[in-house]
Amino acid sequence: MVKTILKIEGMACSMCESHINDVVRSNFDVKKVTSSHTKGETVILSEAAPDSEILTAAIAKTGCTVKDIRTEEAGEKHGFFSKFKK
Repeated sequence: MVKTILKIEGMACSMCESHINDVVRSNFDVKKVTSSHTKGETVILSEAAPDSEILTAAIAKTGCTVKDIRTEEAGEKHGFFSKFKK
């Protein structure tokens, strides 16, 4: 699993967050995407890192600008009951 963190300029409200999330979901196969206009950040969890050029172009269509893209390995989250599985 890969975590892609985008620094985005131009998100002003929760509707902007929603537009960014919708664009990411419609253009890429992702497990989860969350955006925060207060942090100016979008976090994408996916099996493979999305193409940065396509991602930047898709987000530009919303009126926002990608300032930075960082990718890292996402650790597996284990819930409380996972330790009881055999």
